[in-house]
Amino acid sequence: MLSRDDQYSLKKTPLHGLHVSLGGKMVPFAGYDMPVQYPAGVLKEHLHTRSAAGLFDVSHMGQLALRPKSGRIGDAARALERLVPQDIVAIAPGRQRYAQFTGADGGILDDLMVANFGDHLFLVVNAACKEADEAHLRAHLSDDCIIDSLTERALIALQGPKAEAVLAKLCAEAPAMKFMDAGPHKVAGIACFVSRSGYTGEDGFEISVSAGDAERLAKILLEDPDVRPIGLGARDSLRLEAGLCLYGHDIDTATTPVEASLEWSVQKSRRTGGTRAGGFPGAEKILAHFDQGASRRRVGLRTEGRAPVREGALLFADATSVEPVGKVTSGGFGPSLNAPVAMGYVPTSQSALGIKLFAQVRGQRLAVQVAAMPFVKNTYKR
Repeated sequence: MLSRDDQYSLKKTPLHGLHVSLGGKMVPFAGYDMPVQYPAGVLKEHLHTRSAAGLFDVSHMGQLALRPKSGRIGDAARALERLVPQDIVAIAPGRQRYAQFTGADGGILDDLMVANFGDHLFLVVNAACKEADEAHLRAHLSDDCIIDSLTERALIALQGPKAEAVLAKLCAEAPAMKFMDAGPHKVAGIACFVSRSGYTGEDGFEISVSAGDAERLAKILLEDPDVRPIGLGARDSLRLEAGLCLYGHDIDTATTPVEASLEWSVQKSRRTGGTRAGGFPGAEKILAHFDQGASRRRVGLRTEGRAPVREGALLFADATSVEPVGKVTSGGFGPSLNAPVAMGYVPTSQSALGIKLFAQVRGQRLAVQVAAMPFVKNTYKR
């Protein structure tokens, strides 16, 4: 239980009052008072997002702008490449890319989204890391970039198969956008930054809007009968089914992008032999993992029964061995599958699809199998 003082110290997003009015069950999350669910409950919210459109408040995330002091966007891109292993220079205007800040030992300090808005880069970082991320950027890029923390902006996500139809009524350009397109657009006449992306595995959009316009825009979206408010509980089960990492759980400062099975996010130009290979923190270790392999891997896991395997459960090679070989980092019930799903780390030698392992759950060994991710097929508009 939080003390009264702790409850009052929690930050509130610009949509806090709306959550309360909609019956949101508020809980502490990353220093904010956030809705974990609404009266419909996590299961119905999850399934509604998969079948129609869900509206999420993600205003606790950090939003930053990197503005090149030279006026040349390429200079900001090259500067940011000093901190991430991704090809930022190649992000075309109006496009967005997933990236990671890496540390000197190759671990992931945070993961983020980077968009090219033509004259500056727009970054979205995780809530729990945003102060550290901003300090990291200022410490390393201030000579080349003006770093603006966009604290007066909210961020909402509209996710699901009907998201395009809903947004098209308010933003004529929405249907023409492809997955990872991003840029300034007007939504219901309100100036916004819109990207076709999200954290559910569904088609959808993330909309950055000024704090003063956030509640008005959210209410307009909720007027559509296909849209319902969705809380953190369903957000977590949706991203788990989609096989997406949660920072601080599935990836952290002790995990390299290769160990995390995120090789796809590191373009060839930044790898050994590439045109701009290395040059980012931890490059020696990360590139060695690319070239020689890592000793462990993040994998998907399916249980043979109905019991969910939760975060922290130890993984064993067989039903009787004493020493664990791995650990579950995210796990729970997958409503779309009507079955449990999980992710965790295992030795690379035991990471092939179909390999059988055992998870320790309440003193019992439950059989699990390494499974392909995503558990539910992604529906991004390519």
